[in-house]
Amino acid sequence: SAGLAFVTLPNIFNSMPLPRLWGTLFFIFLSMASLTTVVAVFENLIAFTMSEFKMKRSFASIIVGIVVFMLALTTSLGFNVLSFIQPMGEGTSFLDLYDFILSYNLLELGGIYIIIFCVSKFGWGWDNFINEVDSGSGIKFPKSSRFYITYILPIILFLFFIINYISKFS
Repeated sequence: SAGLAFVTLPNIFNSMPLPRLWGTLFFIFLSMASLTTVVAVFENLIAFTMSEFKMKRSFASIIVGIVVFMLALTTSLGFNVLSFIQPMGEGTSFLDLYDFILSYNLLELGGIYIIIFCVSKFGWGWDNFINEVDSGSGIKFPKSSRFYITYILPIILFLFFIINYISKFS
């Protein structure tokens, strides 16, 4: 969380020998981790745009860059110039809206969708899933977990989805 990274850890670094060194190294590594994540996310968005709209990579990159920049701009300006827009009620910003969309909706529902796609006959199917997961060397996926993954795990994720909504709006 942001509080942990930007408040708690700097206080911990201050209690260590050479606090500026450890703090600087931590934030350099944190920046590198976030940059690699951004590259991975952009690659998915660019590949999707190229595939769906039959675009060249350079044009898709420009389009995705503009769209992401505009969405990011709403987040940064939501704390000052656009602070009068409070999409989720008093004291909220665009960041709260985007966090709600991702954390309360896309994560759980996306997980349920991926499970259903991977293991059910409506998607990839269990046998194709097992063949893909077990390709290569190493520990093999436990085939005895089929019932749990196909039926129990989606129910658990759906319960998390409902519980998150209840805790958010009650």
